[in-house]
Amino acid sequence: MKKSTGRVTLPSQQNFLQETKELMERWGADAIRDSDGTKLDDEIKQLDAKIYTTYFVARNHNDFAKQHLEEMQQLYLMSQFYTATETTLEIPFLKGYFEEQIEPDYMHDPKVWWEVIDRSTGEVVSPDHWQVNEEKNSVIIKQVLPWHEYTVSFLAYMKWDPTQMYNHITNDWGDTPHDIPFDVRQPHSNKYVKEYLQQWLKENPDTDVVRFTTFFYHFTLIFNDLGKEKFVDWFGYGASVSVAALEAFAKEKGYRLRPEDIVDKGYYNSTFRVPSQAYLDYIDFIQQFVAKEVKELVDIVHDHNKEAMMFLGDNWIGTEPYGNYFSSIGMDAVVGSVGDGTTLRIIADIPGVKYTEGRFLPYFFPDTFYEGNDPVIEANENWLTARRALMRKPLDRIGYGGYLSLAYQFPKFVDYVEKVTDEFREIYNNIHGTKPYIGLKVAVLNAWGKLRTWQTHIVAHGKWYKKAYSYQGVLEALSGSAVDVAFISFDDVIDNGVPDDVDIIINAGDAGTAFSGGERWKDARLTSILREWVYQGGGFVGIGEPTAYHQEGRYFQLANVLGVDKELGFSLSTNKYFIEVTENHFIAEDVVAFDFGESMEHIYALNEATEIIEYSNGGVHLASSTFGKGRGVYIAGLPYSHENTRLLLRALYYAAHKEGEMKKWFASNVHCEVHAYPEIKKYAIINNSTETQITDVYDGTGNKRQVTLEASEIVWEDYS
Repeated sequence: MKKSTGRVTLPSQQNFLQETKELMERWGADAIRDSDGTKLDDEIKQLDAKIYTTYFVARNHNDFAKQHLEEMQQLYLMSQFYTATETTLEIPFLKGYFEEQIEPDYMHDPKVWWEVIDRSTGEVVSPDHWQVNEEKNSVIIKQVLPWHEYTVSFLAYMKWDPTQMYNHITNDWGDTPHDIPFDVRQPHSNKYVKEYLQQWLKENPDTDVVRFTTFFYHFTLIFNDLGKEKFVDWFGYGASVSVAALEAFAKEKGYRLRPEDIVDKGYYNSTFRVPSQAYLDYIDFIQQFVAKEVKELVDIVHDHNKEAMMFLGDNWIGTEPYGNYFSSIGMDAVVGSVGDGTTLRIIADIPGVKYTEGRFLPYFFPDTFYEGNDPVIEANENWLTARRALMRKPLDRIGYGGYLSLAYQFPKFVDYVEKVTDEFREIYNNIHGTKPYIGLKVAVLNAWGKLRTWQTHIVAHGKWYKKAYSYQGVLEALSGSAVDVAFISFDDVIDNGVPDDVDIIINAGDAGTAFSGGERWKDARLTSILREWVYQGGGFVGIGEPTAYHQEGRYFQLANVLGVDKELGFSLSTNKYFIEVTENHFIAEDVVAFDFGESMEHIYALNEATEIIEYSNGGVHLASSTFGKGRGVYIAGLPYSHENTRLLLRALYYAAHKEGEMKKWFASNVHCEVHAYPEIKKYAIINNSTETQITDVYDGTGNKRQVTLEASEIVWEDYS
């Protein structure tokens, strides 16, 4: 049988022509790209392949940047907390920061743009009471209150691009110059980026796709004084701040931002924080500006008959693909790093582009490709978790990045990627453009709504914070399940109610976070709408600390819907008699052993009507409750696993009163799944594990049969 080809992008580098040709053939690649730190030579550019060229808009232009250092990008940072022991306090505000990355902005008056705060009271210290010592990079505060804590919020210049810094340090690039990022909001920089792009396009006729990596403002990535990551927020807008931006914001929005609106007590408005209105206004302001400026660059690329591709990472701030302005840009494609099913869906679901592409892991860097390590292990795990999501919404292309010469030294890895690329094309050719079978419509309710579709916090380089354990686990489980998923905000519900087609609402996360909702649950309009919706037949699934905000004798504000609440220590004098477990419950039918992760403690049933499904160590961890015609389900935690994916699926069907529909297209073995495509009369049975599995398969017509699947196997079947 003729080998399938296409839809794969291969990284290459100079002096690697013959090996590139070999891997192009083996992996069926039809596009070649460079990477940060590599270049393509002329011979490689003449191969029969589409050529992607990495293009940096606001970095990697040091000749220009050094002439206009006053236009370097800026950001607000906060000092460490310092305790006053006398009436005068000196704060060395740069302590703990990497001085190769940042330097204080003394060009603009600190008395106007900086802020000193008494963190014991939250009061702003008058500028009359502090002075800056520029030689020592410190702030001296007079008339402080002894034993109060103080911080300095200061404006700084960012003199080294964070991604290049990370790659520089990781790959030991020695005396390679540090890329200086500059701000396109500034006049010289704005003019330069457009003129340079015009000239660059003329000088690079072999480029077919301009791979913008990315545009203007990097996500917040600050290093400490050891050159290690100090603070990372993939969604952080901190590096888009400048005096010019703040002045333009005040003119457009009618009020002025404080430094505190950005530094946010040192939390920097991380994704976990319930966003303030000021911060949401700032995000909207930056997105409008970035979309307008990026469209001009994309138009220039199109004028030269080339495609414009955006990398979903690095300097992507302001180009959020689920925001209100992205569609106006006219981007041809988006490419992003795929770490799991959730990150695949972030890319694959993006509307308004001609095609999407996923860069699979591992990256061909020496932190993975070194003697004694087996990169196949990471690649296999990455592919299997992402493949579940691919079966629901396929990417148009896949690829890899880094130094191809490193990967070439690992023959087992080369063999494995050959299998992956063939399997990807098989999946794509079967299901592209078709709608998969959907059993339920699920709405994930949080403070961000559609802006953060499939997005939690996405810590750089694939790490997960335990704080997002349950929420990330929920999204990962949903990413490859036969359900339709929408993301709605609290404001969406208050303004428009629950969408008519929604069967289930999920609210998951730790108390006080943007995912759970925090103080948004104070709003009686929100709780009333949701109670009525469930009462009329809707389903509500709460995970972790859903609807959590302590007021008026409730911690879970929808406790009456969920049938449980959390003991905070205030009602210990009230006996909790309800501990009887409901045996053989539908939700727990496939469970061998419960895993609630970090879980929640001190959850108790409100009354005897609550169905307690799991009770241990003096607390309820899984329960259900009837509320009018609807149902609520509570789960104490949901780290991602095949078992917990099944548990969640059963909880969704139970809450929706649709238990009888779950086995329409279904695999009894939790390590296997069935994906059906009614439009083309095909279905796929997949083994998500690395071991042989035996499963009963329900084929959508009421028939059941037993199937044996080899490790990681997909079996395609036709039906009539």
